[in-house]
Amino acid sequence: MTDTFAPAAASFATAADTPHLASRRSPLASLFAALSEDDTASYQFLLVLRFLVLNLVATALCAAAWLKGWVGAVFTGDSTQLVLVITIVFGFGMVSCARKIFLTSSEINQLKGPGTPRSPRITRYLETVRGRDGQSRALAASALRLKLGARIGSIRHLANSLVFLGLIGTVIGFIIALSGIDPDAAADVESIGPMVSTLISGMSVALYTTLVGAILNIWLMVNYRLLESGTITLVTTVVELGERHARS
Repeated sequence: MTDTFAPAAASFATAADTPHLASRRSPLASLFAALSEDDTASYQFLLVLRFLVLNLVATALCAAAWLKGWVGAVFTGDSTQLVLVITIVFGFGMVSCARKIFLTSSEINQLKGPGTPRSPRITRYLETVRGRDGQSRALAASALRLKLGARIGSIRHLANSLVFLGLIGTVIGFIIALSGIDPDAAADVESIGPMVSTLISGMSVALYTTLVGAILNIWLMVNYRLLESGTITLVTTVVELGERHARS
């Protein structure tokens, strides 16, 4: 008799302890558990949480570089102010990416939650596929993918422009460096100092603009990939919902 009730008692004890253990989990542990999920829409505003955590880490690294004096040296060493232009383009791209991530996350939550989606794009798609045949629904799904892909395409173009701006800075820096070299005055000791100064200034422009363009390109592209994954989840969820509506 005792052996018969032992498994049941153990199961009951485990079930009783589970809520207690769950209640002892800290909010931070719950957040990291949610961030480790593969499905972007499995947690409310998970896409936004990933965006915030990613950029919080990147901002902390930038703050550390600022305290070391590296950021100030980059801006001071660029006499063309092209580093400032690259930073402004990056900032515009980040603001645009953040806005689209919030929009995508909101649309995913509308689809996963109860009620009718409030997004006009999703509502139009559901009305388009209702009562249509399979080929018409496939065409509508392809059009939806193209539209949502075009919505995030500008972020990728801005990220690529950062690299091109860095390459332009490299060319300008080499032009500055070579413009100060006069072969005829190379034997003059008094002319060597200005030539070396111009050479160093030009190389600083070339290296700093290339470095800043590459780093900010990587930063913005990581955010773009995050937005892209959320957009893929959104498209998949909308198409699945449209198929259920069409068959009902």
